[in-house]
Amino acid sequence: MPRPRKLRFVQGRPIVNAFVPNRMPPWGREEVYLPLEGLEAIRLIDFQGFDQETAARMMNVSRQTFGRILAEARAIVADALVMGKVLRIEGGHFEMPPRGRMRHRHGWGGGI
Repeated sequence: MPRPRKLRFVQGRPIVNAFVPNRMPPWGREEVYLPLEGLEAIRLIDFQGFDQETAARMMNVSRQTFGRILAEARAIVADALVMGKVLRIEGGHFEMPPRGRMRHRHGWGGGI
């Protein structure tokens, strides 16, 4: 029996929950789903510029797990962009971090 999955810390809910292409591809409308922890990994690395070790600590996972979450998230986003699919941001295995601890320990505050 596999070990239970550890909850990942996510700063907050996304501002929008879907991106829709302005034109549908000839083969029809398809959707892909990006879990919230995948969006958080992309936000921490590509938007805020943290290194993987720091970002992994912020999400309460190992660096190896963080790398896997990031790779999966980037693959989902690339599929949506290249193939003209609707990108929905929902689901996942996460929790909001304790506010005080994360703000003081890692230097980021506020939420969405």
